[in-house]
Amino acid sequence: MLNPPVSKRDHVIGPWNAEIVVVEYGDFECPYCAAAEPVFRALRETLAGSLLFAFRHFPLAEAHPHALHAAEAAEAAGAQGKFWEMHDCLFEHQDALEDEDLIDYAAEVGCNLDQFVNDMAENRYAAHVREDFLSGVRSGVNGTPTIFINGLRYDGPRDLDSMLAAIEQVAAVRA
Repeated sequence: MLNPPVSKRDHVIGPWNAEIVVVEYGDFECPYCAAAEPVFRALRETLAGSLLFAFRHFPLAEAHPHALHAAEAAEAAGAQGKFWEMHDCLFEHQDALEDEDLIDYAAEVGCNLDQFVNDMAENRYAAHVREDFLSGVRSGVNGTPTIFINGLRYDGPRDLDSMLAAIEQVAAVRA
């Protein structure tokens, strides 16, 4: 089970009163997460209006040395209302996540660079990333991407048809 449930501290796309809530625990340097992004995008488009999608950080720092800073960069951009733009940019450029690259991406998505650089230098959002990671540990996450549908872990295939079928099953149980 997902612990804690989605709340206002999460980065979400979709209506808060949605019937279906999908949470992804992801790592910006994880190739499997990048491969799943087009599926999540299609899922959000297909179920627009009835899906709330949340992203939580689960940087696998030992395997992906840039993942933690990338997560903090997403949070720093998010503080300026640019989380999803940075999220997309980081996945598009996951082969280049050095600190200088992160600053370039912040400029590309329209962040105030002085604020972004200051936030990153102070590790202002490290605690938020750590809280996401620990919530993943409490929820049984041990790799990325890990997906929850209405609070239940989904371990099936990560293609659109399989995920839609799983969502239909969860919705039928809920009805």
